[in-house]
Amino acid sequence: MSERMQKGLANLRKIDGEAGEKVIESLADISPDLARYTIEYPFADIYDRPGLALRDREIATIAALTAMGNAAPQLEVHIQAGLNVGVTRQEVEEVIIQMTVYAGFPAALNAMQIAKKVFAENENGNHAP
Repeated sequence: MSERMQKGLANLRKIDGEAGEKVIESLADISPDLARYTIEYPFADIYDRPGLALRDREIATIAALTAMGNAAPQLEVHIQAGLNVGVTRQEVEEVIIQMTVYAGFPAALNAMQIAKKVFAENENGNHAP
């Protein structure tokens, strides 16, 4: 296994935990190359860059996925990832509210429902980091 892949896997586990690993596993039998790219580029190359802390990168990711409005599964994973790296529940809510200005209320309302689900799973102990 390459050093890049090892670094990417370590960051994936730190940031996304079990959810990230499940995404990668789901790609293994259909597109191992896409699984590798998903680990190496974002998690080894981008998330490991200096300049932004992991929590800041997750705030930006939550904002972007909220604004896209069509990436619910990824938003769910990244809301949990944000919580994993120190983003607070209040900060997640504020980022989503901020997106009403740039992405509109439908995108923000949908994102808030996803956040509600993630928060509830954490409260009920149904999340394994």
